Amino acid sequence: MKKRVLLLSALALGLSTLSFAQAPASIKKGLKITLLPKNINNPYNVIETSGGLEAAKEIGATAKVVGPSDAGASSQVSYINTAIAQRQDALILAANDANALLPYLNRAKQAGVKIVTMDSDTAVSGRTLFINQANSEGIGRAQVQLLGKLINYKGDIAVLSATPNATNQNTWIKWMQEELKLPKYKDMKLVKIAYGNDDDQKSFTEMQGLIQAYPNLKGVISPTTVGISAGARYLSTSPSKGKVALTGLGTPNQMRAFVKDGTVTAFQLWNPADVGYLATYAAGALASGMITGKQGETFMAGKLGKYTVGKNGEVVLGPPYTFDKANIDKFDF
Repeated sequence: MKKRVLLLSALALGLSTLSFAQAPASIKKGLKITLLPKNINNPYNVIETSGGLEAAKEIGATAKVVGPSDAGASSQVSYINTAIAQRQDALILAANDANALLPYLNRAKQAGVKIVTMDSDTAVSGRTLFINQANSEGIGRAQVQLLGKLINYKGDIAVLSATPNATNQNTWIKWMQEELKLPKYKDMKLVKIAYGNDDDQKSFTEMQGLIQAYPNLKGVISPTTVGISAGARYLSTSPSKGKVALTGLGTPNQMRAFVKDGTVTAFQLWNPADVGYLATYAAGALASGMITGKQGETFMAGKLGKYTVGKNGEVVLGPPYTFDKANIDKFDF
């Protein structure tokens, strides 16, 4: 009997130890995290990474923001290599290209760096988790739905995107095109997809070119914060102001003046700081062994609450929000 009791006690102790090893109760202190946005000059990216730094402070991690000045496909490679050399626990990046970074990210994973993408994803093999601002289908369809209302579902329309290789832009545009196939959009025609390369001046020039090239243009969707603000700046002093509807994804602070002067009626976004904040909590949980990226796993993300890992390691922040003259002054970012 005594041997049996001892054996049961040993088994209980072993199970307890095993359970603890499989699921740490909290994020480890002192993690080293690198945040790598598409480029460091984009106001959206500055807001996004500020949320990451806020979360890093809350979880006791050391975090830094690094990145290129342009959004080229290869511009992020050196920063990935540096994260490997500096033995970072986690790398959080908004990818400039879905496939070009894969060899370098796989090298980082082999070196023990946990990879989390946010905002713009890589191929699934390049990372463990992807923090999506909102469901990609929902974003793409919502942009067309909003523009349809603004132009009474009639007329030529165009898209002013970022770079031709931007994963998030291309996915949203695909869903825009799917939405446009519905019967209620039969009188709306997508005539052009232009690329401003997430550069203010090029986006300004592309917006000017769209209006000059398509005299029957009634609306433009620019699903990039750089593009929509540059497009609005051109439109605000153009004879087409009030005749061509511009919408897309922008921040309240950059779009406020254009909404109030009538250049833009409504646009959409989420809080980019929350994207970075959620990504950092996810990276912390991943680097601590609390989650592995498996579908159905859950983790807590501070003030944002509980999140569940979805298919292919996707974690969705939430639905986009529509800003207009009635509500824009309630927001400051």
